Amino acid sequence: MRDRAIDWTHPGELTRQLPFELVDDVLERTGGTQRRLRLLPSRAGVYFVLALVLFPQLGYMRVWDKLTSGLRGLLPLRPSEKALREVRRRLGAAPLQLLFETLAGPVAQPITPGVRYRCWRTVAFDGCSSTKAPDRPRVCAWLGKHKHRYGTDGYPLLKIMVLCETGTRALLGAAFGPTPEKETGYAEKLLPLLDNKMLLLNDRGFDSDDFLAKAAATGAQLLVRLKGTRTPARRALLPDGSFLTRINGTRLRIIDAHIAVTTAKGLRLEGHYRLATTLTDHRRYPAAELVELYHERWEIESAFYSLRHTLQRGLVLRSQDATEIQQELRAHLTVYQALCRAMAEAVEAFPGTDPDRASFAVALETAKDQLIAAADVLPDTGPGDGVPRRGVGDQLLGVRGRLPGAHFHG
Repeated sequence: MRDRAIDWTHPGELTRQLPFELVDDVLERTGGTQRRLRLLPSRAGVYFVLALVLFPQLGYMRVWDKLTSGLRGLLPLRPSEKALREVRRRLGAAPLQLLFETLAGPVAQPITPGVRYRCWRTVAFDGCSSTKAPDRPRVCAWLGKHKHRYGTDGYPLLKIMVLCETGTRALLGAAFGPTPEKETGYAEKLLPLLDNKMLLLNDRGFDSDDFLAKAAATGAQLLVRLKGTRTPARRALLPDGSFLTRINGTRLRIIDAHIAVTTAKGLRLEGHYRLATTLTDHRRYPAAELVELYHERWEIESAFYSLRHTLQRGLVLRSQDATEIQQELRAHLTVYQALCRAMAEAVEAFPGTDPDRASFAVALETAKDQLIAAADVLPDTGPGDGVPRRGVGDQLLGVRGRLPGAHFHG
């Protein structure tokens, strides 16, 4: 058992989402399986890279100790920091990329509350440009540094673009790279993930004629905010105040909405939204209903907060070159998606519960605790409580309202 104990290296409760068989298959398909017997086999390397994500503030050796503490001294040797760095270089980025792509996708059941509008699953694009990479020559050669009127940023920055299932904040796909490239350039790489069973909720940064046409061509329905400066031609005025138009060959309905929100402290906030949608039948899809639905788009902001701040803690990435950065970011996305899947399972244990009541912070801390305890991994241990039964399910957030105090006027 001592000679094979390294094979039980694991990500704790997340082994349910990232089982040994899946990792082994990913390694085989990407050519990452070790060719000779090693103290650190490739599967252990993958789980170590994932553990680095769970403990971003700790060094390699302390993360390894967290990863193996539940093995109760069964490991024959403790690898050096050099060996841990070498296993990362040996793996490369491909296994983590395929692992994320395997886990990525919608996680909610069709009957789960808050994930659909009529027969369509609501999804959204958005990007984030605040992820910092180390200021190293090899990193700067790839990412460059942003220049502005006051000088140059201290760290190279990465732009991350995701397609998100708004009801659960799970990721359908992600792309990242240097910040100078436009958001729509990264989003176009993810357009093949859309289909006719989805309703795309997009912000005004994605309202270009070309992008709207490409998104509509996927078969997905659209509900997109337009920039206030855009004035589409009025081809037909509808009884509810909306009107029909055509943008770059795409037939759309335009809804102008004035939104006024009064906070609990009495502060009144107002704004004007111009929405474009492929749902052109004003009787079947009332304007007020679509304006309220658009509020669901902001769930993707919570996804980025969880990914960038709760999981990564806003820290600078630890990797020192482009390949390792790609590996590290794919590991972040994989852990995030695995936690979203676990949260969805937790909510399903309480029929009728909206997934947005699951706390990502609770799921993360529970997963870290169970990694250290090796819960549900070793063959001679009984079943643990698990993320679905302990943590998330026991600490659901309160029911969230829909724009309290808001009034919509066409």
